[in-house]
Amino acid sequence: MTPTIQREILPGTRPEGARDEREAGLHVRDMFSRIAPRYDFLNHLLSFSLDKLWRRRTAKIFSPILARPEARVLDLCCGTGDLAFALARRRARLSRAAGDSVSPVTGSDFVEGMLVRAKSKAQAGGYDVVFAGADALSLPFADASFDLVTAAFGFRNLSNYESGLREFARVLKSGGEVGILEFSEPESGLLAGVFRFYFRRVLPRIGGAISGDKQAYAYLPGSVAKFPSAGDLRAMMERSGYAHVEVYSWNFGSVLLHRARRA
Repeated sequence: MTPTIQREILPGTRPEGARDEREAGLHVRDMFSRIAPRYDFLNHLLSFSLDKLWRRRTAKIFSPILARPEARVLDLCCGTGDLAFALARRRARLSRAAGDSVSPVTGSDFVEGMLVRAKSKAQAGGYDVVFAGADALSLPFADASFDLVTAAFGFRNLSNYESGLREFARVLKSGGEVGILEFSEPESGLLAGVFRFYFRRVLPRIGGAISGDKQAYAYLPGSVAKFPSAGDLRAMMERSGYAHVEVYSWNFGSVLLHRARRA
């Protein structure tokens, strides 16, 4: 049996060379700007296209909110828009069934290169999504603006996790919900060993070779290894103004969705 691994948990991401939160944010922005041209291709390749399934599942879980025509939805750290599009597709199906018209999903990211591609994909696919450039730690939205806030595989890149959770809570209406979809390292067992081998040995080599950026794809497994466990993130969310935290575990515990309600 593989022993449980003790992990160093940081208050936020710290890419190599970043001395503080400000520098961490700059490193992340620069890194994702560099890999934006190959981002979608590598996401699907390295996850064997399971990332599409995880996003669809997330959208389905939030169907009760998406079905409400007046509900406002914000997808943060949206990258090239894939979760925002999954939410919009689910909402469109629900609204057609009910005969309702709905407001568009809002997607937000602080990497311009990602947003350029997201906007192009939205136009090509006819998705009802609008995009805004914004830092998830300092959002340009009013208090209590949204009924649902989501983030898929981007929350881990924030330079301060609790600050991010509090900012998400600020823009959520009372009773609104948050969904954080993230990678996680299984802590023990055979599959944990297989996951770590793939994530630490295989994925960085393939990602680095195809993207031409070895540093960016070496960052990914390190950031997952130091990300809070399911229990730690649950506790962090409860301290930050959320209640009724639920955790959905997929892909043998390597992908987790934390769902909670704004208290």
